[in-house]
Amino acid sequence: MCNQLRNWCTPVVLVFTVFAAAAALAQAAPATPAVPESLSAEFRSAWDAPEPWRTDRFYFQTSVATVHFSSDPKHDNHQKLIYGEWRLPSYWLGGQWLVGASFFDNSFGQPSQFVFGGLLWRPVEKAPEFYVKLAAGVIHGYSGEFQNKIPFNSSGYAPGIVPGVGYCYRRFCGEMILFGTAGALWTVGLTVP
Repeated sequence: MCNQLRNWCTPVVLVFTVFAAAAALAQAAPATPAVPESLSAEFRSAWDAPEPWRTDRFYFQTSVATVHFSSDPKHDNHQKLIYGEWRLPSYWLGGQWLVGASFFDNSFGQPSQFVFGGLLWRPVEKAPEFYVKLAAGVIHGYSGEFQNKIPFNSSGYAPGIVPGVGYCYRRFCGEMILFGTAGALWTVGLTVP
């Protein structure tokens, strides 16, 4: 069956692998998740923290607007993004671990996928609604005449690093994401406990 669905089978396997690894990390984590120092004095655990900065939750988002930094008549500004991430109750370098996957139409209208892991930081202690995020993973979907539009894509799979900034109001969040040097994407999303 994978031979018939070659464009989708490998990314789906990658998504399940990333989530399986995340589940293993979560199992190895202490029963009570670590709470950032800015919240630890006020709350017994991260689950006692107010919205939206509780840990160990899912976040789903979709695209609202896209802007490309260079004008190319072949660019498509409608990415049709479907994005999900799991924010783990584990921290490293002061940031919260996250894993996820996204499905979207790339800048040239081709169905594409991005499977990633990353970190989320809340750098302003008095405004924990604001966050900075960095995700790194594998991108698939740039093919044919557009295969060389992303670096290191000789096999159809390429590494990707995607930075973003966001702000939440209760469970609703908005993000601005940079995709390489090509452009920026604005999204809206929802956290789910």
